[in-house]
Amino acid sequence: MGRGDNAADLVRQFAESVVAQDVCLDQGDAKTGNKHARRRIAAFRKLRAMGDSGREALAALLRDPRPNVRTLAAAYLLRYKTTDALAVLREVSRGRGMSAFGASEAIKRWEEGTWQLDPED
Repeated sequence: MGRGDNAADLVRQFAESVVAQDVCLDQGDAKTGNKHARRRIAAFRKLRAMGDSGREALAALLRDPRPNVRTLAAAYLLRYKTTDALAVLREVSRGRGMSAFGASEAIKRWEEGTWQLDPED
């Protein structure tokens, strides 16, 4: 693994990318937002490659104060931490805005069986 590829750094990259993507989207800059989305996905892939220890590291974000960060972490952790992730998604989905919409969509995909962010190996 390269520099910045330990679990704590990857979790930080994941969270920072969520926030940065939302800022870009709020400013109408989807191109840069997509760059941040790719960075978030890459961080998750590296965490996933660590197995359950990487998933446990990401699970710390289920308690993040930012709803957008909690929502995306929960969406990625639905298979691994189903009860905790669903609780986060349900709580956020009762709010307003893009995080609430994203949380509702993640719940819907999970319940219909089409969720695939972290399939079993």
